[in-house]
Amino acid sequence: MTENEATVAAVDWEAYEREASAALAAANSPPELDGARVRYLGRKSELAQALRGVRDRESGMLLNGIRERLEAAVTEREQRLEDEELDHRLRDEFVDVTLPGEQLAVGHLHPITQVRRIVEDSFLGLGYEIWDDREVETVEYNFDKLAFAPTHSSRSPRDTFYFDETHLLRTETSPSQIHVLEKQAPPIYMVSIGRVYRRDAITATRYPIFHQFEGLAVDEGITLADLKGTLLHVMRALYGPERQVRFRTHFFPFTEPSIEPDVSCGICGGVGCRTCKYSGWLEMGGAGVVDPQVFQNVDVDPERWSGFAFGCGLERAAQLRHNIPDIRLLWDGDLRVLRQF
Repeated sequence: MTENEATVAAVDWEAYEREASAALAAANSPPELDGARVRYLGRKSELAQALRGVRDRESGMLLNGIRERLEAAVTEREQRLEDEELDHRLRDEFVDVTLPGEQLAVGHLHPITQVRRIVEDSFLGLGYEIWDDREVETVEYNFDKLAFAPTHSSRSPRDTFYFDETHLLRTETSPSQIHVLEKQAPPIYMVSIGRVYRRDAITATRYPIFHQFEGLAVDEGITLADLKGTLLHVMRALYGPERQVRFRTHFFPFTEPSIEPDVSCGICGGVGCRTCKYSGWLEMGGAGVVDPQVFQNVDVDPERWSGFAFGCGLERAAQLRHNIPDIRLLWDGDLRVLRQF
């Protein structure tokens, strides 16, 4: 008899099986069950050590029978523990479907986007088309075809972000008007909305990146009165009938005559404050009758067609609409501010 056969013969395997079965049945949790399994069926258990050295058929059949029965007991106990856990959860963790659900926080549109949609709806109601256009523009479309003089201050690198001598970040959405005039013949009623870039000092009313809506109307017999009526319609939609609107004469290279619309300051009620620079008014943008030179630049007959153009900032409009004292609050991303709108 070999040493391993003597070891097998020396162990009371019936008692071993009874002890292992009792330990498995007494396990009340997966960790306890796993501990009993390792003790009686693991690599270092008496049963595993004995199986490695079995040489005779009878011992093999005896030990393998014990292993199979113990493995079946482990599987049965695992299933029993899972069933008990499920019963416990169904009993103690029930859900009352009649209770109201949790209130989830719902986002909303940024105030600039809200104002943009008001502007879009206003012009769509007047029959205008909404255009999106490129932000990287050429000097030709941003300045030359809009009749900017070669010495105009806007062409300076101190005022404009240049990529190279011929490409820049658009300073206004006016180039869209030239693109449309080149693509289709009058009559034209269009509005372009998007981001523009200028080397402006950051103040309570100015920011180097802002959104602008720019419009163009070209038809027969259009006058300055049509422009004023259109702007008043949009201003009423943005600010309501109680806010005052005025128009001042101004100069822009691509319009003649040119005007600037102002809206009374809602923060101080027109008395004067830091936001309106103590004037009681806030500038909205620029507008005017299209200069004939612009029409000639795109081969449109200025003797037959006339038109007007305008451009206003969305941030400025949001600031005026909600009486926000500092335009920088719209760019800070502070939820304490944005949740108010």
